[in-house]
Amino acid sequence: MTSTPIPSNIKLHKKSKTLELIYDQDSYELSAEFLRVHSPSAEVRGHGIGNGTLQTGKKFVAINGVEATGNYALKIIFDDGHDSGLFTWEYLHDLAVQHDKYWDKYLQSLTEAGESRDQGLIGKF
Repeated sequence: MTSTPIPSNIKLHKKSKTLELIYDQDSYELSAEFLRVHSPSAEVRGHGIGNGTLQTGKKFVAINGVEATGNYALKIIFDDGHDSGLFTWEYLHDLAVQHDKYWDKYLQSLTEAGESRDQGLIGKF
C-alpha cells in the first residue's frame, strides 16, 4: 500500500490566484478557477454519481484563504463564498498530477453545454 503524498509546503499566491503545492521533488500551481470548478463539495459533485453541477463563470474567482482540516485535508475559501469542499491530500495530489486531463475535460464540458468560463456581465452594471 502506498501512502498518500502530503505536500511539504503550501503557498497561496493571491496576486496570481494560484495555490502552490510543494512535494519533495515536485511543485504544482493550481489556479483558483481550476480548484473551484473541481471542488469536492456536494454543490459541485452532487449527492450521487451523475448528479454534479457544471460550474460556469468562475474564470475570475480567487482564493481568500486555506485552512487545514485535521491531518487529512484542506478547506479552501473562495471569494465567491464557496467554502464547503474538503480537498483531501489524495484528491489534491490527483488534481495536481492529472491537471491537464481534468482541465481539458472541463473545457470540453463547457463547450458541449454552450457555457462559458466568463461571468455574464448582463445586469452587473
